[in-house]
Amino acid sequence: MSPRLPPEHPQRRLLADEIHARPHESFSTPARASHLALLGCDPDAERRQVAELCIRLGAPTPAGDAVHHAADLGPFRLRWERHTEFSCYTFLVPGPFAEPFQGSALDVVPGDWLACLPGEVLAALHVVFETGERSPENLQVLFGGHSLCGSRIAGAAALATDFRIHTDGFGRALVRDDGLTRGQAGRVLQRLTEIETYRMMALRALPLARELAPTVAEHGRLLTGITDSLADPKDGNDDRALLDRLNRLAADCERLASASAGRLSASRAYHALVQARIADLREDRLPGLQTVAEFMHRRLSPAMATCESVWQRLESLSARIDRAGDLLRTRVNIALEEKNRDLLKSMDKRAHLQLRLQETVEGLSVVAISYYLVGLVGYAAKGLKSAGLPVDPDIAALVAVPVAVGMVWTGVKRLRRVLGDGPRR
Repeated sequence: MSPRLPPEHPQRRLLADEIHARPHESFSTPARASHLALLGCDPDAERRQVAELCIRLGAPTPAGDAVHHAADLGPFRLRWERHTEFSCYTFLVPGPFAEPFQGSALDVVPGDWLACLPGEVLAALHVVFETGERSPENLQVLFGGHSLCGSRIAGAAALATDFRIHTDGFGRALVRDDGLTRGQAGRVLQRLTEIETYRMMALRALPLARELAPTVAEHGRLLTGITDSLADPKDGNDDRALLDRLNRLAADCERLASASAGRLSASRAYHALVQARIADLREDRLPGLQTVAEFMHRRLSPAMATCESVWQRLESLSARIDRAGDLLRTRVNIALEEKNRDLLKSMDKRAHLQLRLQETVEGLSVVAISYYLVGLVGYAAKGLKSAGLPVDPDIAALVAVPVAVGMVWTGVKRLRRVLGDGPRR
């Protein structure tokens, strides 16, 4: 009796089955296979197309949400796989044949169905498994006289290919079986088709990198001009204008990075897959031929290095723009602080002048108010004298002068103190 366990995670089965998805074929040699990788496919349209072929030839159809399907359709075997960016169709016809590349596995596939496959062909490869050995001259004829690369693979086979597109629109790979098991033959076919597909997917970033390279170089020159202006204290450029130029440059670099990051990072991932699949071939050298690993190192790696270089230059440019922006903003802030300091000095000087002016005005006010007070005292004394009192108006005015001045001066000082200290409670 099975033990009772806690509830199962809803994605457990899906995750456990993932490592068993898209298994390789298992077949005996001799055999011929044709592989297609298509871009721009609609998943529902693909499933409908595969289901139509299966119904036509009396085979089970893929599930409604399937992303891969394998079926024996009688004259041939079909394997369909849906990937993130592309879809693959592999057609396999086991059995003997007259000549490796005179005809292919597609000869038994309904032509009307094949022509209606959704998407655009990115990779196409014929892979032939045979048992007999061929001379170097005969191999040259099979591959149109092109230079070949090849090796012993999987310890029980020999591979020859040229990684070229021939007149029929397909590449060619010839595998000589020296003792492959059915499973080994299927794994070799899977690795060869994946190398071809992932190689083409990795190279999709190369046109983009070549298009970006001049723009990145021009942006680098513009940034150098801005940093030269920053480094020259005698340069008459306005900091605000420099900052505007730098912001426009930063925005354009960010636009380029956003538009290219996905493609360039995907290229890096596909290149890593190509290298992994080549390593899985377990190559041993054949006399007179460079291995697939050597060929890819000499031909594919420079293209990938170009893509990587453009991406690194773009990232470096963004980092340099950030540093230049920090320097320019620091310079702008310092200039602003200096202007604020000068403004504060000017305001302090102005306040000091206003204080001096205020003190002068206060002195004049004391004199004026005292003058009017003395006048009032004089008028009062004249009135008292007219009333018959013994009062001398001149003496009364003389006595009133210091008293009035003192009172007014004291009052002004007290008023200034009250206004300066605020209201007292």
